[in-house]
Amino acid sequence: MAVMQVNPTRMELTRLKRRLVTAKRGHKLLKDKRDEMVRQFILLIRRNQQLRKEVEQELSGALREFAFARAVMEPAALEAAVLYPAREARLEIGQRNVMSVKVPVIKIQEGSLSEAVMSYGMAETSAQLDDAIASVANVLPKLVELAEIESTCNLLADEIEKTRRRVNALEYVMIPEHEETIRYISMKLDENERGSQTRLMKVKDMIAQREAG
Repeated sequence: MAVMQVNPTRMELTRLKRRLVTAKRGHKLLKDKRDEMVRQFILLIRRNQQLRKEVEQELSGALREFAFARAVMEPAALEAAVLYPAREARLEIGQRNVMSVKVPVIKIQEGSLSEAVMSYGMAETSAQLDDAIASVANVLPKLVELAEIESTCNLLADEIEKTRRRVNALEYVMIPEHEETIRYISMKLDENERGSQTRLMKVKDMIAQREAG
């Protein structure tokens, strides 16, 4: 590890020791933050996989019902039946803090889901179309939760990567560099001190010889 370009003085040694203590404390805090974010990320990924599987199953059922409806209905009648939405979903968008990462919170107002209006007559459509529309409406809350979790996972993944780079920079660059520089300055100061003591001893001997002569 390269030694930093600094003056080998006691003041510089004290300053570097303080910076090393701060770097080690920051390294520990960042490692703890990274580990906790990874733990929460794993929990979210598991929930995401479970929720995605449920959503895909329910949407597959809805698509199957739409296929049956298309088989028994006229294309123009089917298009007219699904042209206008049967209900309106109102969302509340917010934020929450996960380990200093702002992630979205998406909530559906439950009252808005119950306000359904059939945009077509029952006599002109098939039961399969009713089932398909009901299935899609029922899966909507899960779709919103899935969107929230996936967005949270993406934000956490980015922050985990940034924190990992900071931890590595401290662990493999900054801390070793400071430790090596501190050793270098300490050796230089010890060497200078020994040199000073040697010179003092020689001066003392010369003075003693002069006084004896």
